[in-house]
Amino acid sequence: MVISRSALKDGRSALSGSARAAIKEGHPFVKRLTMLGWRSTLLLATLVLAGGCTHDTRSSESQSLTTARATAVEEEVRAFTRTVAQDVTQEGPLAWRRHFDASPAFFMAVNGQMAFPNGAAAKEGIQSVALTIKHIELKWGDDLRVDPLTPELAVVASPWREIQVDAAGHRAEEAGFFTGLAEFQDGRWQFRDAHWSAPVSPSSAH
Repeated sequence: MVISRSALKDGRSALSGSARAAIKEGHPFVKRLTMLGWRSTLLLATLVLAGGCTHDTRSSESQSLTTARATAVEEEVRAFTRTVAQDVTQEGPLAWRRHFDASPAFFMAVNGQMAFPNGAAAKEGIQSVALTIKHIELKWGDDLRVDPLTPELAVVASPWREIQVDAAGHRAEEAGFFTGLAEFQDGRWQFRDAHWSAPVSPSSAH
């Protein structure tokens, strides 16, 4: 993919600052109980366990995926991938900013190397690539697959092909295989993470 290749080649120093995520200390959720009789302790433990069971049940129910919903998710995600290809082809690299999750949860890898470790790095890298790449034609392969996991998550896998034209008018073509996790949030689908791979020639593999 043109964004990832350019970022890996030219944008490492620019992305290094945004790639560092702050690590926060965790705090104990449960404090030691003191000065309580055994009856109070038993009652508290019973309530905690009951609450935990209720939470797990509700969580399971909210993540259940009926056959009808799975079909709907697949159709929505397929429509999303068509929109992605259309937007990138019409608008160039900057269109990816709408279709990549901007949160710290996002990451993108290319041929086994991390390109964008989070949403901020992706935004910065896309901006840099747009200065040199003026046109992209993105096409997904006919064998695009969608695997619905929950009502809000689905795996996408597809062959891809790109035609890229840089600012000097040089034309290049790339092709490979894409896998990503699509997530529905804030009323739309986005890629929560992505991996682009391209075949490696035997000469460059050694």
